[in-house]
Amino acid sequence: MNTWGVAQAVRAAVPHLPAGGRITSIGSGSNIRTPFAGASDYAATKGALAAYTRGWARDLAPRNITVNIIQPGTIETDLTPTDPTVLATLLFPLALGRLGTAQEVGQVVAFLASEAASYITGATLNADGGWSI
Repeated sequence: MNTWGVAQAVRAAVPHLPAGGRITSIGSGSNIRTPFAGASDYAATKGALAAYTRGWARDLAPRNITVNIIQPGTIETDLTPTDPTVLATLLFPLALGRLGTAQEVGQVVAFLASEAASYITGATLNADGGWSI
């Protein structure tokens, strides 16, 4: 579903996008590093989404439509575990030593949608607090 839904949405949107349009997908750092046993299917779908992004970037470049993917790390939400031991496990691999926020990911989306990012396409931006380094 992580891949199929996005692929269907892009296919439906592309005919309606003007020249200079933007497509930004939300992937996952699990595409780079599978976080725990049992997450291989999830990681594979996010890897496929990253591959689609690169392909779409090439396909849509003649229309000056940019296509990029953001790969967040662990983001604080209402579902974030509060147990100190679990939280410490989540924070350990993060260079910044803290969870990200939805607002921080949203700011990356806003940047990619802006004119300042008009020469960025096919890119993967890791907004992951240093998990991927």
